[in-house]
Amino acid sequence: MAGAGTTGLNLTEFHNEPYTDFTLRGNRARMEEAQNKVRTLLGREYDLLLGGERVRTDEKLRSMNPARPSELVGVVQKATVEMAAQAVQTAYANFPLWSRTPAEDRIRMAMRVADIIRRRKFEFDAWLVFEAGKTWPEAEAEVAEAIDFCEYYAREMARLAGAQPVVQLRGERDEMRYLALGVGVVIPPWNFALAILCGMTIAALVAGNTVIIKPSSETPVIAAIFAQTLLDAGFPASSFCFVTGSGAKIGDALVAHPKTRFVSFTGSRDVGLHINELAAKAQPGQVWIKRVVAEMGGKDAIIVDAECDLEAAVEGVAVSAFGYQGQKCSACSRAIVHANVYDSFVEKLKARTEQIRVGEPDKPEFYMGPVISAGAKRSIEQYIEVGKGEGRLVTGGTEVGGDGYYVPPTVIADVDAKSRVFQEEIFGPVLAVAKAANFDEALAMANDSVYGLTGAIYSNNAEHVRRARDEFFVGNMYINRKCTGAMVGAHPFGGFNMSGTDSKAGGPDYLLLFLQAKSIAEKV
Repeated sequence: MAGAGTTGLNLTEFHNEPYTDFTLRGNRARMEEAQNKVRTLLGREYDLLLGGERVRTDEKLRSMNPARPSELVGVVQKATVEMAAQAVQTAYANFPLWSRTPAEDRIRMAMRVADIIRRRKFEFDAWLVFEAGKTWPEAEAEVAEAIDFCEYYAREMARLAGAQPVVQLRGERDEMRYLALGVGVVIPPWNFALAILCGMTIAALVAGNTVIIKPSSETPVIAAIFAQTLLDAGFPASSFCFVTGSGAKIGDALVAHPKTRFVSFTGSRDVGLHINELAAKAQPGQVWIKRVVAEMGGKDAIIVDAECDLEAAVEGVAVSAFGYQGQKCSACSRAIVHANVYDSFVEKLKARTEQIRVGEPDKPEFYMGPVISAGAKRSIEQYIEVGKGEGRLVTGGTEVGGDGYYVPPTVIADVDAKSRVFQEEIFGPVLAVAKAANFDEALAMANDSVYGLTGAIYSNNAEHVRRARDEFFVGNMYINRKCTGAMVGAHPFGGFNMSGTDSKAGGPDYLLLFLQAKSIAEKV
């Protein structure tokens, strides 16, 4: 597993981090203990980190619990445009030294991040419950994924470190080496505030780049805790900066800065397109074409064929649509069902959906918690009203009640393939169900989207499965299973079309996005 120049490492084969079983009394007790501990830490203030300098500003951002909007999770700083520029300059000045740090040392630091998160897993779970509104299983899956990213990318860097094999010409010594790019701006989303942040940051750092972390304003406290974890794991303060504030202000400033070499972004299509456009414009003093690594959402479909295990299809659609309140770019928001099983599917889905309990995510009896914000709740409810006019409300669409930003799981059937709820990303627990006369029509409807992230097919028809493999145009396709829950190493993740640059996070190509190849030929 170790590459040239990493012979001192003894890395075992990669295995995904196992999930904690919360049905076991001891694990439930440990999670409750972690939640009680985190409650005592709520409301604290966190600094900007600018190359080792801790900075506070007059203007603050307040992060609130979406399940209890009056509960303060933490306070972070609102950086100025000047501070954003300082972060880039600092990272640029520190890049030469950090990039020359032996890959072996960087790999060990990444492994130590995994160890720290693993030891504090329940605590990280609890932070995700309070700041991101995740239920216990959703939080646990995310923390495990963060660990997986660290472990996987450490091993990938060991593979890529040192000289790479190339054809040897007579009379020459030929080699190729991978070099770090430079300063990277990491802009993670709020819906995977730890896992995606961790994956993008560790990938860039272990490859030898300096990094500026600019987290979402919805979940900055988790990001601040992760930044401290980097320091605890031995990453030098000079290797990264931590900057919080308005995306429209400091985010643009970070992306546009001439010393920024690459941008790693996960978020909405519109913001991703804006970043791509901004990064493409060369600035005075810029000497490279900036690289943009973007994952920008989806409008993901599950095809339910006439020949399938209908019970399994209902379960897969429900879990994919309503896990984490539908706030996943991989969530199923379109079910395309063959006419022969359509009525039965909708009836079974209604019953399954109405079993879902919605409530405070710190209580393990609830499957769904709140959506992330009041604005998100308003937007989702507006889409539900649109959907009522475009199709038939099967279940949901009512007020849940309570202090938090709760939206019930909602199913809208009989929608047209051109309807808004079938075409537009809602990013909430709203599922549009459409009828297909045959498999050809189902496949055409699934592909009729500006997105192309995930998709699934439930079918026992071998020819239909074969065609879906070839013709279902998505970056991640699943057969007879849900369309969420990509596992690091097994399901490299990234989509086509407006779903982004198909970055394939958690796969063997990913670290190459943060490296550049240098070919060296020596006459002998």
